[in-house]
Amino acid sequence: MSMIRWVAGNTSRKSQNIDPESPELVDGKVRALLNKLTVEKFDSISNQIIAWVNKSEREKDGRTLIQVIRMVVEKAADETVWSEMYARLCRKMMEQISPKMQDGGINNAEGKPIPGSQLFRKYLLNRCQEEFERGWAAKDASAAAAVAKAGEDEAVKEANDKKKDSDDEPVLYSEEYYTAQKEKRQGLGLIKFLGELFKLQISSERIMHECVKKLLSVENPEEDKIESLCKLLTTVGQILDTNKARAHMNVYFSRMKELTRSGSVSSRMQYMLQNVIELRERKWISRNHVAAPAMIAQIHAGVCLLVF
Repeated sequence: MSMIRWVAGNTSRKSQNIDPESPELVDGKVRALLNKLTVEKFDSISNQIIAWVNKSEREKDGRTLIQVIRMVVEKAADETVWSEMYARLCRKMMEQISPKMQDGGINNAEGKPIPGSQLFRKYLLNRCQEEFERGWAAKDASAAAAVAKAGEDEAVKEANDKKKDSDDEPVLYSEEYYTAQKEKRQGLGLIKFLGELFKLQISSERIMHECVKKLLSVENPEEDKIESLCKLLTTVGQILDTNKARAHMNVYFSRMKELTRSGSVSSRMQYMLQNVIELRERKWISRNHVAAPAMIAQIHAGVCLLVF
């Protein structure tokens, strides 16, 4: 055999001792499990994720727990359609996390470390708040960069429109355009995820009201904020709209009605706002559910006609 032959790395080196709790190993294993997570495999995959988290119960700084929460929040924001599933994962993690998990710097009123479930909830909500606030700053920066390249992207759009009926490869938009679209998608995903956390009693009613107020606080809110507001109220509006909070909800919707009449809001955003306003007027019953009984009655009537 030649002295300079190629040898596969895993056979040419002695096996190395890999720390089973190293951040790199945890990142790879948990990220792979999150990629496999589906509704059908939810129980088995979520159990494995929780097992990886609980392996680090001897840590005194909660670093592995923080690391896993970061990955879950990123996945939830990036995959809006699975927001409910990721919220279910968080609920299960909160219920089954080891009570020995702790952070030496976070204690209760008695000066004792808070148990694992409370620590998980605190880490999760802190992470969501950081992402919520960071997201708007990032979106503003990426949107400004995209505006600077708007002329180029418009030319690309026109070029692609001309190539619709041809086999030519479409021209790519600017990098700033794709960055802005990604930031927008992730912002909407995070809002939906926050709503799903609230529905599972992880997030609080106060946090939901703070989010709504922040989205409505600007005199002329950007389209992203209006769209996020509509997404959030569509998700949790019915639960928030209680007798206790009715006055707050009335203020929100009064402001939304003002925006529908504002000349500074695009027709698309006006339509989106109006849909949510009408949803509340129907007691949060969607149009599909309203129309369903009539459709079923018509089907039954049709069957009767066929019988007779």
